[in-house]
Amino acid sequence: MIVRCITWLRRHLHAVRLAFCCLLGLLILLDLLVPRHHVSFLGDEIPGFWALFGLLACVLIIVVSKWLGRVWLFRPEDYYEQGGGK
Repeated sequence: MIVRCITWLRRHLHAVRLAFCCLLGLLILLDLLVPRHHVSFLGDEIPGFWALFGLLACVLIIVVSKWLGRVWLFRPEDYYEQGGGK
């Protein structure tokens, strides 16, 4: 079941990305309709701030994770043949 779902998502990647971008846009538009009775943070005043904040935080997590993987985890293909993995 899950394999068929993942296969379908990979075949329709453009549509999935478009759907998520539309969903993000919809959330930003809906944020304009929410009344702000008590603002406790500067970001609460800016429409769509939390949606964009979440998007940027996810992108940052992905970029940092990839960088850490390359710098810290990556080893050459012949790492153990060189005696590096004692």
